[in-house]
Formats: sequence, structure tokens, C-alpha cells
Amino acid sequence: MVTATQNRAGPLLFHDFALGIVESESLATKLTPPPETLSDEPLQPARQPSEPGRPANLQIRPGREVRVPSIVGFADPEQRVRILHALANHELQAAELFAWALLAFPAAPPNFRRGLLHILTDEQRHTRMYIARLNAAGAAFGDFPVSGYFWNKIDTIRSPLDFICAMSLTFENANLDHTIDYAAAAGQAGDHKTATVIDKVHSDEVEHVRFGWQWLQVFKRHDQSAWQTYGEHLTWPLRPAKARGRMFHRQGREAAGLDAEFIRRLEESSD
Repeated sequence: MVTATQNRAGPLLFHDFALGIVESESLATKLTPPPETLSDEPLQPARQPSEPGRPANLQIRPGREVRVPSIVGFADPEQRVRILHALANHELQAAELFAWALLAFPAAPPNFRRGLLHILTDEQRHTRMYIARLNAAGAAFGDFPVSGYFWNKIDTIRSPLDFICAMSLTFENANLDHTIDYAAAAGQAGDHKTATVIDKVHSDEVEHVRFGWQWLQVFKRHDQSAWQTYGEHLTWPLRPAKARGRMFHRQGREAAGLDAEFIRRLEESSD
């Protein structure tokens, strides 16, 4: 794919790289890491695409058309491929949305934007790892319908603080639980290579949650607690209960640096 960036003299820009990730209909383009020469200057006007470009076999479908087996499906190879397919799509959405944030918030602090880019590259790598496991199981990415669960929430995200509360401290926070449970299920099913991949994703998610937590301290009002700010910057159906799994694992949050009160409130959250 030839983008506008490649026609501009000088280094590729964050903006144009991110735009290629979001708008490209090529999976290969979406999963290609940024070059080392990527630059964030000059800043470009804000853009907030409402949906991603996707190849025909990965077009986002309504949730009612997408069926993903529960975690117990890991024991059945036919259900396992559908689970792996959904995990790959979750990570692809995450890569697209971190690119979306680079486009949406050009005036955010430079260190924040560099952090977004770093996490974007992690999400690309996670997607590639899950696709490799999917291929090893005899399936291809695009064999099954995919949802846009993450994308369906962006219309309420209006600031970098909104973004980290939704993405880092809700979706990725919940994945601190899901990855532990899914790795255990994969291991119990004898799929130790998949369990290893999920363990690697978990380790990265700890750092992604740490990123969100640290920037929450920067962006929040001084007269508010972290928990108050977090709750105020979530829009239904996002809520604290969505930031945890059925089984709550404290150790990931402690490793990410969340304070004891935030962890307690999160553990007590329920629908």
C-alpha cells in the first residue's frame, strides 16, 4: 500500500502511519511495525475515523452474527480455532484503536503519544502471534465473522483521559484476568504453545495497564481520586465491572502499580 506519507520528503509521520493502520484494507499493512525513523513533527489536524478499513473477510459484523465459544471450548479443537480467531480480532481492534488515538489527539503530550505508538506495536505483535496459533490449528484469520466490540465504543471518547479509561483501564484491565484464565484453559487442553502466547500477552497487558494508570494520575483533577476520575470518564455500557473477569486476579493490578483502593473497588465491582 502506498500512502501519502511515502510521497512526502522526510521521515514518515506518526499521523500517516496511524492513518494507514486504521484505513488500510490490507491486513499485512495493519500488522507492519513502524519504521525507526517515524516522526511526530509536524503535528497534523485531528481525525476521528468512525470505523476501520478491513479486507473483505474481516469486515466488522453485528454482534448477533458473531458466535464465540466460551472458555471451556479450548478442550475441543474445533471450538478452539474460533476462540483463537476472536482473540486475534480483539488484538487487531486494539492496534487499530491505538492508531485511532494517535489520529484523534495530536496535541496530547509527546510522551503520551510515544506510549500509544509503543503499545500499538505490541498489539500488532499479539495479533500476529494469535494468527500463527490459528494457522497451526488449521484455520486462517478471516474464516469466521468478527465483531467490532471495541470500535463500537469510540463515539463517547473525546479526550486522552477518556481513551485510557476505556482502553487501558477497562478493556486491557479486564484482560489481566482473561489472559490468566485462557492460558490455564489452553494448558489444560494440552495446547501449551498457545498457553505460552497468552502468557506473553498477559505480561504486556500489565505494562499497558501501567501506562493507563500513570497517565490517569497526570490527567485527573487534583481534587479527585483515581477511582472518581475513572468512573466519570466511562460512558455506559462501559463501567468498572467491565474492567474485570469472572475470576479476579489481584497480582496483575499490583504489578501494574494500581493503588490498593482502586484494586479493592475494582474487585468489588459487579453488574
